[in-house]
Amino acid sequence: MRLTRTHSCDVLVLGSGIAGITAALTAAEAGRSVILACKGKLFSGSSFYPGTWGLGLVGPADESDEADLAATIEAVGCGMADPAMVRAFVVGIHPAIEQVRSMGVKLRRADNGGQKEYIPCFDYKHRDWNGIEFDSAREIFSRRLKELSVTVLPGCEALELVQTDRRVCGAVVAQGGSLCYLGCKALVLATGGYGGLFKYHLCTADVEGVGQSLALDAGCRLVNMEFMQMMPGYISPAYQTIFNEKTFRFTRLRCPDGRPLLNGAAKELLTQRSTHGPFTSRLPSKAVDLALFRAFLEDERGVEATYTEEMRSDPPEFVKTYFDWLRESRGLTMEDPIHIGIFAHAANGGIKTDPNAFTGVPGLFAAGEVTGGMHGADRIGGLSTANGLVFGGKAGRSAAEACAGTPEPPDEYLFHAASSGNVPEVLSTLQEAMFRNAMVIRGEEGLSAALGTVERLSANLSLCPSADVHAIAQTRRLTGRLHTAEAILKAALLRRESRGAHYRADYPEADPAQSSPIIVSQDSGAIRARFTKEDVPCS
Repeated sequence: MRLTRTHSCDVLVLGSGIAGITAALTAAEAGRSVILACKGKLFSGSSFYPGTWGLGLVGPADESDEADLAATIEAVGCGMADPAMVRAFVVGIHPAIEQVRSMGVKLRRADNGGQKEYIPCFDYKHRDWNGIEFDSAREIFSRRLKELSVTVLPGCEALELVQTDRRVCGAVVAQGGSLCYLGCKALVLATGGYGGLFKYHLCTADVEGVGQSLALDAGCRLVNMEFMQMMPGYISPAYQTIFNEKTFRFTRLRCPDGRPLLNGAAKELLTQRSTHGPFTSRLPSKAVDLALFRAFLEDERGVEATYTEEMRSDPPEFVKTYFDWLRESRGLTMEDPIHIGIFAHAANGGIKTDPNAFTGVPGLFAAGEVTGGMHGADRIGGLSTANGLVFGGKAGRSAAEACAGTPEPPDEYLFHAASSGNVPEVLSTLQEAMFRNAMVIRGEEGLSAALGTVERLSANLSLCPSADVHAIAQTRRLTGRLHTAEAILKAALLRRESRGAHYRADYPEADPAQSSPIIVSQDSGAIRARFTKEDVPCS
């Protein structure tokens, strides 16, 4: 199918979370014409996930704290974070926060910031804690996008990146009932993580893992794909609401049959577990998540959690803020029992970029959760938002600079339009396999079985020429998710150790011999995972 270019701009941004919006604003402020295209509505993705009150935003306490924060990120990342990315990240956080504040976005501050609940997840000390309130962010960012004449195209699903002489110069998107070719001089991928590959996930419906597949097809490399944040969330009531980890030390946990979830040193484990949101294999508190997930696998109604009188009568400020929001948005109080399970949340890995958000493929930049390298095996809480702001800005600036001297995109593009049947059934099988075998508890047998399932599903797809735009988009989305799942599983199989968010029941300890990141690339159509010391950069 030959498509005629319907839109043209200097910088095309795909994705409308914090990273995408920041990239679009920055490129427009540099004087470039910008199109911001997103699958759903404006302000989506993990940045604006409705299962919590807003965005936690953490930075160094002051300039003298930058070196310590960088060192802590690398330590928490278990050697998997790129030092150059970390340095660029930390130095950029305060300017990014000030930029948001100067725009007029309301940043929530802690009245009692010295309370231990304000120590960021996996950190050991207090930092500069802020909270971006959703309503304020939407209002201010919307106004600024209009002031800068950024063209916003909601309901645009990216299906393929357009390249000419190996340079990215646009994207094919499905919008409504039409296929459109959007041309550009530089493109920013900010399509989010891959939580949607799992049956249970704490992310919006547009966080599907397709951007990582688009990047692989364009010639990019991925890094740290095996490191995925898994954390507790509500099964009922208020399905997919994030469970506040700070309440763990005040909870009683029971299996569906009434048995206590934990025996022995439950109080000590729950107290430690209240210091971090996602699962980690680094701490003894991993026993809480392992028990919770095993119970969840056996009975998907989830584990019952109730709260002690101590918390109900005198909750810490951070916890009270959460329950104030929970009451207003979900009608739930501390008196209500809930059932929780383990959900996929945020990806620590993704597209490998340099500190200026360049992917190594001419014309292509990336920012936000679609990327990897600035975190590692575990991530300090509040840094995901900071990541989107810092590297979204860098991607916007780099893309704006890359437009200089770049020719206009071609007028036409040949797109191979095809669709397949049984897409919902295939997706359900994929998500079930990832839930059962690639969540908190992983092992050679389960990962191999999941990889076999993914490879079988991919091989059995019957693609036929089609003019049905919905079916074409649905099929492209599925094939992209299968490719990204394959990348995750191959990296997870290769890492025969437990490190940070990655736990192998058959290799429960960290192995110093595997203390380097894993790179995933696509060579002659085949997805391959290898440790960085064995990697040959794409030319």
